Amino acid sequence: MYLLGLRRHSVQPNRASWLIWAAATAIEALTYSAVNPGAPQALVFMVSAAACITVTLAVWRRSAWAPPSPAESFCMAASLTALVLWLVLREAFWAHMLVVVAVPVSFWPTWASVWADRSRERSPAWGLWTFGDLATLLIAVRGPELGLAELGYILVELLCHASVWFLIGLATINPLRSLGLRRGGLRVFERYRPSANLFRVGDNHLGKAVYAASGFAEGDVLLEFTGARLHADQVPRRMQGAGDRFVQVTPDQYMGPSGQLDDLVNHSCAPNAGLRFAETGVFLIAVRDIAAGEEICWDYSTTLRASNWRMLCHCKAPGCRRVIGNFETLDAERQAWFRARNLVAPYLRDQEGLADRRIAG
Repeated sequence: MYLLGLRRHSVQPNRASWLIWAAATAIEALTYSAVNPGAPQALVFMVSAAACITVTLAVWRRSAWAPPSPAESFCMAASLTALVLWLVLREAFWAHMLVVVAVPVSFWPTWASVWADRSRERSPAWGLWTFGDLATLLIAVRGPELGLAELGYILVELLCHASVWFLIGLATINPLRSLGLRRGGLRVFERYRPSANLFRVGDNHLGKAVYAASGFAEGDVLLEFTGARLHADQVPRRMQGAGDRFVQVTPDQYMGPSGQLDDLVNHSCAPNAGLRFAETGVFLIAVRDIAAGEEICWDYSTTLRASNWRMLCHCKAPGCRRVIGNFETLDAERQAWFRARNLVAPYLRDQEGLADRRIAG
């Protein structure tokens, strides 16, 4: 069920949590089999481990791996340390209690992600996991022997799964509401308030990125770039990472960072959008149809001339230029393509006209 949601782009799983869960269930299955050789319950743990590993691989393949945040790194270290100690300690009770502590720690990255945007985990799987934990707890309570370790682990898992389910909405138990109905080119989520956000911020192999939350047609206006205008002397000489948010608009003027969504739109050598300079503002325009879930990108070279700025490119596009520089570094055919669609800074269009006049003279 969760893999189906992943395929339909109705979930945006946290990779740190899934990596922990895949490792945890694998260790749990191996240790249970070692302590209880031949027990039929071992098959349940093996299937659980295989399922978690399968989802983790699917999440990994869907997007390039990005370095975990400091909070995610702490959660991963704490959880995996507890799991390793489980293998080292001979006392089953305290070893198992370490795992009980590790479970809510491993859920923290997912909680933080869902708290920021509940639509990231719109899957009925969370409700199904909650019911499964509840059934397991009821069976354990009715058993002849009930240890604190066993009860604690099941209870903590139940609370963790249930908390995520409550955060994303109890209605997600209904697959029609969670996975959506196809109507033409749109996927309609029943009884969900339509999101006012046309985009979402996510991670890719470069860091933060902007993704389309719905489809766009060629020519649609996506965003407005709204940074303050700065003279070239006011632009920092060395710009790296999050500080490199300046767009050249004239030979001696730049548009600074706005602190808004436009600051996070990345470069691509095969962009699906481009900047159009109009009297009313600077707008990002779709240069082709864009599907939901696709990253929004534009070509940084379309605003640059006589600049010392250079950037090593890791966009992974088939025709990646490796080094991004001035507009003149594009081949003549590509320059003409951008100019014909009015997707270059005005002073670069004027440069074309000046060159034509020089040739005619």
